[in-house]
Amino acid sequence: MSDAMSGLQTALGEALSPSWSQRVRAGRDLAVFADVPVAAEALVGLLLDVADTAVTRQTAEALARVGTMPAVRLIALAVAGADDSHGDWMQTGVHDALMGQDGVQDIAAVCGQLARDPEAAVRRGAAEIVAWTDDTTW
Repeated sequence: MSDAMSGLQTALGEALSPSWSQRVRAGRDLAVFADVPVAAEALVGLLLDVADTAVTRQTAEALARVGTMPAVRLIALAVAGADDSHGDWMQTGVHDALMGQDGVQDIAAVCGQLARDPEAAVRRGAAEIVAWTDDTTW
């Protein structure tokens, strides 16, 4: 098994951990695998983590830092199904990534492409993320 696949398997196991810190690590480690269906499913679960919003925030930040279409799409999908609390923590995570700006791709441009996604929930979530990037109250 390659190192990448081994890392993916380890992170998938941590995503199910009762430990919030292991779930945070899983979100960070899985973000680069956003285009892998099993990782994408685990990442949406971490974005909507019911036990600890730190997991939500850190996973959103990791995905925003990756900044690829699949990564941002997962944030958009989760935002569309999130309650206000989770939405706020995802917004904070995206903001944290944007404030760092170390190589973060243009999230608004990616969301512009997601505005044409076939899934309505993704289009709604992408529109919300664009509003976050335009928010000058940060």
